Amino acid sequence: MNPIVTVQDAVTAFADWLEPTDAELDAIELEMPLIRAEVELLDTQISLLDRPVTEVDTRRVRRARRKVLAACLAVTNQTSAVSEVAA
Repeated sequence: MNPIVTVQDAVTAFADWLEPTDAELDAIELEMPLIRAEVELLDTQISLLDRPVTEVDTRRVRRARRKVLAACLAVTNQTSAVSEVAA
């Protein structure tokens, strides 16, 4: 009887280059507040899909959108500050 070996085992055994680099991990960490704000906005929008929207719900969506915009601005400012220091 022949043992069954998956192709994935053979491929991933030599896939050290598939891991994210330190620079990529730093970029993800820098963008994490924006990612969290976008997830919060998405959660808010999903929670409103199956019911009528009230004034309070409208405020929640507006607040979540403002949070996304603020996080985007912060990430942009941090990125430009990092690129100026590197230059």
